[in-house]
Amino acid sequence: MNRHIAPSILAADFTRLGEAVATINNSKASWLHCDIMDGVFVPNVSFGMPVLEAVHNISTKPLDVHLMIVEPERYIDRFCALGADVLTLHQEASRHLHRAVHQIKENGVKAGISLNPATPVSTLADIVQDLDLVLIMSVNPGFGGQKFIERSYQRIAELKELIEKTHSKALIEVDGGVNLENAASLFAAGADVLVAGTSVFHTSDPAYTIEQLLKA
Repeated sequence: MNRHIAPSILAADFTRLGEAVATINNSKASWLHCDIMDGVFVPNVSFGMPVLEAVHNISTKPLDVHLMIVEPERYIDRFCALGADVLTLHQEASRHLHRAVHQIKENGVKAGISLNPATPVSTLADIVQDLDLVLIMSVNPGFGGQKFIERSYQRIAELKELIEKTHSKALIEVDGGVNLENAASLFAAGADVLVAGTSVFHTSDPAYTIEQLLKA
């Protein structure tokens, strides 16, 4: 199993955003995770298209864009055009999931679906074969630095079983409360990609922390 770390730029110092992206460029991270929040679907506002475009212009890592917004279908084409390599929507926010997933793929971008902690994994049974990635939220989305929800391990195992049963090629990504204490257990449970924000950017040496997460 390949292991991947996708540092979340939301946890970086935005007064030194260029330096933060350069740090990730020179690290062993696989992707750069970008959280787009609208203050409606989640109780927080992050950043939007101009910042994402600027990050894309200086990032050498694929952009893993996570839309935590209402009516994400309205913006799929735009976010794809801005440089998303993976675009993830929330199952809870999309009224027509199948159509949205294929709209992403028609743009030549990998399609992901995210599940909030209270959303059953089984709700993806009819779409998982079409996905490139499933993102399990291990905190309630909206804010960084939250405590990891322990039941997430069981949800990862359930998702792994569903992926294998349906012969899906989807990667399993986990976002929320990921750190050096639980990274090994998350990989062991079946995660392929770990999103790490606070635990990477709030350290003295983010690149070293990424290496340690990969070795966990």
